[in-house]
Amino acid sequence: MLALALAAVLTAACAGPTRYTYQYVPGRTATLNRDGIAEAPNRAPGAVRAAIAAGNRIAGSEYVYGGGHGERSGGYDCSGATTYVLRAAGCLRGSSDSNGFRYYGQGGEGDWISVYARSGHVFLVVAGLRFDTGWTGASREGARWTTRDRPADGCVIRHPEGL
Repeated sequence: MLALALAAVLTAACAGPTRYTYQYVPGRTATLNRDGIAEAPNRAPGAVRAAIAAGNRIAGSEYVYGGGHGERSGGYDCSGATTYVLRAAGCLRGSSDSNGFRYYGQGGEGDWISVYARSGHVFLVVAGLRFDTGWTGASREGARWTTRDRPADGCVIRHPEGL
């Protein structure tokens, strides 16, 4: 009986989230203006400000499969956009695909930056705003900031150390 209870707890802990839900927290959540540009909260650390600035530079870019992993390609895929933002924040060297981000940094949600990764897709939450190439409400896919909720089935949540 005890073994079954322990197995249930361990299995539930590995299941991961089934949904990302936006929640505004005054003083900790970035704001999003009508042009799709994010503004960091006043007390955000420098790395978070750098991540938001990087996301703003590529926000609105089109989705290009394999884009963002090398020299400027004109567009970004999910892992290319995530790589670009994390490198600019000083939180990543090199690049990774979506599956590789499942093992990035430390496990669980970060205080300021969280990476939601599954095989086939990855997105970021930076100071409470989601940066993603899909489920953004835009008429076309591409890197964007959004407050929209989205499914997160199969995702693991990771974060950069200290953030």
